[in-house]
Formats: sequence, C-alpha cells, structure tokens
Amino acid sequence: MTAPRIPWPGLRRSIVAILRGIEPRETEAVVGALIEAGIEAIEIPLNSPQPFRSIESAVKIAPAACWIGAGTVLDTGDVDRLADLGARLLVSPNVDVDVLRRAAGHGMVTMPGVMTPTEAFTALRAGASALKFFPANLLGPAIIQAIRVVLPADTEVGAVGGVSEMDFPAYAAAGIRTFGLGSSLYKPGMTADGVRARARMTVAAYDGVFQERRARQPLDAG
Repeated sequence: MTAPRIPWPGLRRSIVAILRGIEPRETEAVVGALIEAGIEAIEIPLNSPQPFRSIESAVKIAPAACWIGAGTVLDTGDVDRLADLGARLLVSPNVDVDVLRRAAGHGMVTMPGVMTPTEAFTALRAGASALKFFPANLLGPAIIQAIRVVLPADTEVGAVGGVSEMDFPAYAAAGIRTFGLGSSLYKPGMTADGVRARARMTVAAYDGVFQERRARQPLDAG
C-alpha cells in the first residue's frame, strides 16, 4: 500500500543547500546569504554541531517561500522534534519507511537517499516527495537516467554527493533538474560573504543551463 505523499515544492531553482558542520553562531548569517542569493531549500544535517539550535534559527529568519529542514535524519523521534521546530524539509541517506511516513504525517517534504530501483520504488511507496540519488558522483548521469526511465513519470529525481554547478549541463541532458549541493556551496569556516558569492555563482549557472533548455524545448518538440 502506498503512503500519502507530500509533493516536492515548486522551487524557482531546485537546489538544496547542505550546511554540514555549520555551528549555531554562524547559522543566521550563512542562511541569510543563501536566501539572498536565491536558494530556497536548505538542510542542516543532524551530524552537525547542535543541529536543532541551528535549524530553529534558520526557520525563524526564513521567509515562507523557503524550505528549511534537516539532513541525515535516521529516526522518528528526530522527525517529531523537527516538526515541533517548524522544519518542513527532511533529507536522509537511506530509505526508512517509518521515518518517511512520520514525516509525511507532519506535512514535511522528504528526500531519501537511493542507489537502486528497489530502493527507489520502496521510497516512493513510503510516500517520498523526491529521490536523492547518492552518491551521484559515483553513479553519474547515465546510470541515474537509466533508473529514472522505469520510475513514474512525475518522480522528482535529485543528484546529491560530489556534485557542483560544473555538473549541471550533464545532468540537465539526462533530464535531472534537482540537486543537493554541499561543499561546493558551504564548508565549515566559510564566511557568510564567501557563501553568498558561491551561491550567486551557482544560481547563475543553474539559470543559464535550465533557462536555455526551456527556451529550446518548443524547437526540440517540433
């Protein structure tokens, strides 16, 4: 039986910024810089220092159009705690049916990690909003595209792990528009100004690739 599914949000740019290792004292400035640059989805992995404090701070400053949440979510207790803080995005490295269903019950968007068709279909039956193909740098666009062919047509597929703005063209050619970006956007110790500069460059690269593809679609279809 398929669980209820919260749809993936209609982001202007389907990019999730991964702030692994961020500390609470940095959070407001770094998250603010990302939002200012045009990033609308941000995850703070739970193996970061005091992650719930950082997530709480991020939720407080984010506008309603932004999706703030956690990565590396492994148990239902953490799902409940995140929901209490107002987090709306849940990312995990694996497919845990209980975690996905609990998150959907809280109205949270979910993106579990998968590598195989079996994991992908298990996640979709559990109500996953999107699939995180991880680590994408080992799978590559061709393998992800091959698995995507057998999935439901409306499945949101994301490439996460070892991916940067330099990889957008190759993944776009494979029909993939969603990305989780970590060290290419943020590394512990980076200043908010440094993150802002990286985010602006990433947004410009995303817009360049995907606006160009949208502009070509009518000709391609003809």
